[in-house]
Amino acid sequence: MSEPTGSTPPAIVTSRTWRQGSWELGRYLQSGGYEGLRKALAMTPEAVQAEVVTSNLLGRGGAGFEAGRKWSMLAQKPVRYLVVNGDESEPATFKDHMLIEGDPHQLIEGTVIAAYATGASLAFIYIRGEFALGIERLEAALEDAYRHGAVGPNIFGSGFSLDVVVHPGAGAYICGEETALLESLEGKRGFPRIKPPYFPAAVGLYGAPTVVNNVETVSNLPWIVTHGGAAFAALGQGRSTGTRIFALSGHVNRPGNYEIEMVKTTFRDLIESPRLGGGVRDGRQVKAFIPGGVSAPWFGPEHLDLPLGQDEVGKAGSMLGSGAVTVMDDTTCAVRAAWRITKFFWRESCGQCTPCREGSGWLEKVMRRIELGQGREEDLDLLIDACDNISPGLRWPPAQTTICVLGPSIPSSITSAIHRFRDEFLLHVKEGGCPFPGALPR
Repeated sequence: MSEPTGSTPPAIVTSRTWRQGSWELGRYLQSGGYEGLRKALAMTPEAVQAEVVTSNLLGRGGAGFEAGRKWSMLAQKPVRYLVVNGDESEPATFKDHMLIEGDPHQLIEGTVIAAYATGASLAFIYIRGEFALGIERLEAALEDAYRHGAVGPNIFGSGFSLDVVVHPGAGAYICGEETALLESLEGKRGFPRIKPPYFPAAVGLYGAPTVVNNVETVSNLPWIVTHGGAAFAALGQGRSTGTRIFALSGHVNRPGNYEIEMVKTTFRDLIESPRLGGGVRDGRQVKAFIPGGVSAPWFGPEHLDLPLGQDEVGKAGSMLGSGAVTVMDDTTCAVRAAWRITKFFWRESCGQCTPCREGSGWLEKVMRRIELGQGREEDLDLLIDACDNISPGLRWPPAQTTICVLGPSIPSSITSAIHRFRDEFLLHVKEGGCPFPGALPR
């Protein structure tokens, strides 16, 4: 096991989450809460934006787009909205859930800073409906923030006013896609919008320019304003600046959320360090791991020393995505793992686009029959052919054949499993069932 390289970075968004009562206003104020907002309100909105641009803060929701650049694209119209995306629905991703429950005032402070910087007249925090405790704490924190003067009319006597609305979603994975989220906020079915013309920065919520930022992205803003964008940019390396929370799960001894410095830490560090993942359970070996949520292509043991950086992982053929790292040891059935991921996408497809609606169902049926021992050797070619129709070329980033990226993301797990573990698929066919522990009844 190895310790993470480099010095220990400051805990930017998780410094309070381990403390008792971290969600309460009194504890938040004791640790410098809302000082970043006070400082921001003493600056011009343009100056706040400049600090975020200097920080090079990348979005933490999946796409990794520069937050400051996204803000700069906002159309110059009198009515603008800010929407914070807390619909964390990617399997094995649980970092935003922790921030909402453990430090809701940090999220609120970051939301107000973002709204001030972008000139938003109203802010919405869209939160996954299943986060019952998170919703309860966030709503209570918002009430306290209003009473404290951090939200509402004439915030801290600055002349800036803002209302913040907490909106629980209905548990649809597709509503994590920003335009589907906006449809849901408007009371419609969560169908992604065609872009163009519906780029949120131009035509967003209720047809007005809208900024959509992730919970973790917004939660970084109080620290960035307080310490300066340059201090944030000094952490990490290249485009991947600052720290980031990685949700580590799977076959490790210490699954959990870990805030680490980007690029200066490798996947091996994250998985094996005694103060992070603590190594693979039972002393077994890493068979494969998913580096950025189940939409991402799988990596193998040869990628363990790859730095946790946006470009580094992208050049290796996958993505950091939602920051969810799932480890599979050598007892894992690759067929079953890929089938379960495919089943998730099939169930969560909104049904708007044919390749996703129909293709996901076909893929799930073929994967299921292979896992149950009813497959044929030609099914492997059938799977690859169907995947190629959903995402032509089977490259990464995927080619777009649907309105949003859900459809083209479906082939990732299947093609990764076949590419790396083709013999396992053939073994299922030849033995008439899954040879790994935990197989489904035939």
